[in-house]
Amino acid sequence: MPIMPDATTAPAPPPRWTQDAALALVFLTRLPFPPLGPLNGPLAEGASARAMGWFPLVGALVGLAGGAVFAAAAALHLPPLAGALLALAATVRLTGGLHEDGAADVADGFGGGRDLTRKLEIMRDSRVGSYGVLALVFSIGIRAAALAALPVPAAVAGLVAAGALSRCGLAAMARALSPARRDGLAAAQGRPAMATVLLALVSGTAEAAVALGGLALPALAASLLAVVAVATLARRQIGGHTGDVFGAAQQVAEAAVLLTLSAFLGAVA
Repeated sequence: MPIMPDATTAPAPPPRWTQDAALALVFLTRLPFPPLGPLNGPLAEGASARAMGWFPLVGALVGLAGGAVFAAAAALHLPPLAGALLALAATVRLTGGLHEDGAADVADGFGGGRDLTRKLEIMRDSRVGSYGVLALVFSIGIRAAALAALPVPAAVAGLVAAGALSRCGLAAMARALSPARRDGLAAAQGRPAMATVLLALVSGTAEAAVALGGLALPALAASLLAVVAVATLARRQIGGHTGDVFGAAQQVAEAAVLLTLSAFLGAVA
């Protein structure tokens, strides 16, 4: 006679934080995720917003992958700029160009739209205009130049720290600003709780401190100033945030961190 399953012996659901962390990985990367595990089944309420607390950790892992490519390029005696471009290409491959796409859309929308409706229409358009192309050129060029100016160990550490710090202020932006669209991805994600904001800030700061030591504080300041600048611009231009605005903030913050490190280490040298 078959034995009926006992509800008391059913496996316990995974802890909520594992689903939040897994969701952050799915949001920010193109890594294949197994169908079983934390994301098997319906998402817990508020999981999308809580996942933002884990964005810095995912960013640090993306930066670590880029740092490994930079170190390999240096070991092969490639020019520093070539190594920097290859490292950034590796991070873009992991993220699917998610943040770069957002930065390009924001540049096109803010630069080419005459009013709120037109700005949002341009940002949703999949085509890239001249402002978007220029934004990508400057984003990649500035980050690559800053990386190429760093010695190999500092560049590897810098990519890890920049990956974490450039994402640690996004939860704060999502809490401070309202969604510019009612039907966008950012609106569906929800407003993160203060605990999520604090987790992201503490996590990003801790990861940067491990990678950079005493330089973590000026790097953190640069990243947060960059996020505040993008948030202020977004508020003026479209009255709130979108997923593209998050991407633009990440790109500007990452560039700010890498420029800060190259300035400090250049002064020491």
